[in-house]
Formats: sequence, C-alpha cells, structure tokens
Amino acid sequence: MHWKTTEQARAYDTWATHPQGMFALQQERRLLQNMLAPWPRRKQKLLDIGCGTGFFLDFFWEGGFDVTGIDISPAMLALAREKKGHRSDLHVGSAEHLPFADREFDYASLLTVLEFVDDPGLALREAARVSRKGIVLLFLNKLSLYRCSVRLSRMDTALSRVQWFSWWRMRALIQKNLPSCYMRARSVLVGPPFTWRPVLGLRHLNSLFLPPWCGAVTAVRIDLTAPYAQTPLMAWETEPSA
Repeated sequence: MHWKTTEQARAYDTWATHPQGMFALQQERRLLQNMLAPWPRRKQKLLDIGCGTGFFLDFFWEGGFDVTGIDISPAMLALAREKKGHRSDLHVGSAEHLPFADREFDYASLLTVLEFVDDPGLALREAARVSRKGIVLLFLNKLSLYRCSVRLSRMDTALSRVQWFSWWRMRALIQKNLPSCYMRARSVLVGPPFTWRPVLGLRHLNSLFLPPWCGAVTAVRIDLTAPYAQTPLMAWETEPSA
C-alpha cells in the first residue's frame, strides 16, 4: 500500500498537524532518542527506509546522522523534498528491493513500514544487507488500546487494512531473519488515542516508556554487532575475575 497522488500524500501528512498526531509524534521521537542513545552519530550514515513525507528525517539529521531517505511513493517524496530541501538525499524505491550496495550505510530505520509491505521478513533482511551496525524499528502494537479503538470504530481506513504486529510475533520475525542480532525494545502511548493530549496526568501516562507489549507504538533497536559496553571501565573496583 502506498499513497499515489499528491492529495493522498498531503492527507497523510496532515496527521502530524492534528493535536493527537503532534502529541504522538513527540512521544515517538522521545522513545527513539532513548533507544538510540548508545549509537554514535557523527559521520554515521543512516538510511530511513519508507521515509514517507519526512516525519523523522529531521529527527535523524538533527541528531547528527548523515541521512538518506527512500520511499516507494513519488508523491510522498515530493512533499519530503518541499520540507527538507537538501538536508537529506532522497530516492524512490521499495523496502523489499533496496537499490543500494551491501553495507553501504552504518544504520537503517524502518519506522511503521513493515505493516505496509508484502514481505516483512524480506524488508528486514534488505535493511540488514545495506547496514553495517544496526537497525531501528517502530511498529504498531496489535495488542494495544490503540488497535482496539481502530477495530471498534469500524471505519475503513489505511490503519484498518494494514497488518499489525504483537511484540511476540515481531520478535520471532526478527530472530528468524536476523538470527545473530541483539535486541532492546520499549513502547509508549499506552492509552487510547483520545487520551493523547498534553494534559496533566494523561501526558504522564502516555509518555511512560513501557515493556514492548504495552503501548500503541513499540521501538526495537537491533544491533547487528555486539552492543556497546554500558559500564565504563573505571567503574570496576577490582579487575574482573575469569
């Protein structure tokens, strides 16, 4: 599924200007910032696969990455170019058949992309093929209150037609296609969409970083090499024994 016309792309893009969309996007960026804290940024090349109209291109660029974006929809990329100018290198292409060389990038991102592709496992393998160090995912949690609200509305929307993932299904998908990786996952936005507001109490509830099966949106950091040490060497009081 992709947005073929400029009107469809603009309708998708306006989600981020609605109060709920603005709040949700802010929490997703906070979650990503937390998850990506161990990754180096300077002179690191990141490919944003399925970048759409560029919701996260500036997030990665401002974080210090050299950013390239790719999306299957020319209409979406046209809007991304309007907003991002020359800050990102943008390409038309499919997540399942990336037009890049092996290990061309340091990192790759797939942010709510696997829900829309025919073969999520192939998209994961392609992301791993073109990146050397790691992949970050965002996916829509099938067991969340957000998913319940979409089903109860019974409206025929893009979200009602895509595939949603439970944490256990996503973990199994990653382990099957990237068997030698290391994973860390957290979620955010535990309440239903009508609670996604900057109101005291609701804001705190929906900004909590929770286990990956709880919130509407789950982030997974996948390290393709051994994860970076989290404890500085000077923290050891004595030499560790064998």
